[in-house]
Amino acid sequence: MSIEENKTVVLEFLKRFSAGQFAPAFDLLADDATWWVGGNFPLSGTRSKMEMAELLKGVAANMPSGLTLTPKGITAEGERVAAEVESYGKHKNGRTYNNQYHFLFVVKDGKIHVVREYLDTTHANWVFCE
Repeated sequence: MSIEENKTVVLEFLKRFSAGQFAPAFDLLADDATWWVGGNFPLSGTRSKMEMAELLKGVAANMPSGLTLTPKGITAEGERVAAEVESYGKHKNGRTYNNQYHFLFVVKDGKIHVVREYLDTTHANWVFCE
């Protein structure tokens, strides 16, 4: 696939996720995809596609108005797509979740095979864990 096609896969994933279409979003991940989250946070570490889908459903359940992921910049080279992303949502505890991310996606044959997620875990812990 071309670099532009790889970028389109990533942008479509973010669009579906933001629309609350989690199953269609995760359809864009390969069955053996891995998702790594950096830092010190309950979601930190490496998980399979299915494990991450279940965890993110739990996160979404705590965001009654949804959680949007807005791309702020995207760069690609070969199979690697880097995206700067901003999230926004209101947690059911009343706190606003507005985080900044850097995602590195590896896209092969139209599917995301690897996700590496970097975020402000202090903010995430404050919203979700305190």
